[in-house]
Amino acid sequence: MLKHLILIAVGAGLLACSSVTSITAHSDNKAVLDQGADSNSADSLISPYRVELEKEMLEVIAVAEKDFVKGRPVGALNNWAADAVLASQTRGVNLEIPAFSLLNVGGLRNTINAGDVKLEDIFKVMPFDNEVVWAEMPVEALDDIASYLIESGGEPIGGAILKDGKLQVDGMDSKTERVWIMTSDYLLNGGDHMDFFQKRLSTKHTNLLLRDLMIEEVKQQGTLLWNDENRIFL
Repeated sequence: MLKHLILIAVGAGLLACSSVTSITAHSDNKAVLDQGADSNSADSLISPYRVELEKEMLEVIAVAEKDFVKGRPVGALNNWAADAVLASQTRGVNLEIPAFSLLNVGGLRNTINAGDVKLEDIFKVMPFDNEVVWAEMPVEALDDIASYLIESGGEPIGGAILKDGKLQVDGMDSKTERVWIMTSDYLLNGGDHMDFFQKRLSTKHTNLLLRDLMIEEVKQQGTLLWNDENRIFL
């Protein structure tokens, strides 16, 4: 619904722009009057959709009992975002190999303040249209990821812990040869210099936006799950 409204509003705006630029004025006075009339017409077209958009964005979808703030090496927002991805993607799924989630601190663009959580709050946290993807990685690549986390000072991870220079994934043992990493297509393609993803064995596309996943998890939780445990020991 929101996307449709945005497209309609943008379309109306484009029509308004084209009508203004196509005016052939025979006098300065006429040009000013015509442009003003077209602008008013465009505003009247867009206004109902703007109101509907604002109404939808201000919808309360959950409650936060504390401020969720990102940080390094850890932050409550880091943990929440990584856990949301892991929980959403593994719920009801029978995994044959261990899995964890990995995001980037820079991708979380805003805090979630204590109180009512509105739809617009999640758009502010994740304004990018990044897709959730699964990367199948050889277990040897975990050393590269550990080195990256140490150098960066920490990134959001769920289902894993970095300790004593080693990345330990839940469910992993001495026989583990492969792991799944749930992340964004931006990072998978080398964003933030996460070049270790070049070693992936396979990729699964979910066709699901990370922001949409977060919105659904927020709604499902009702009260956001607080967790500020340290998962990155440097």
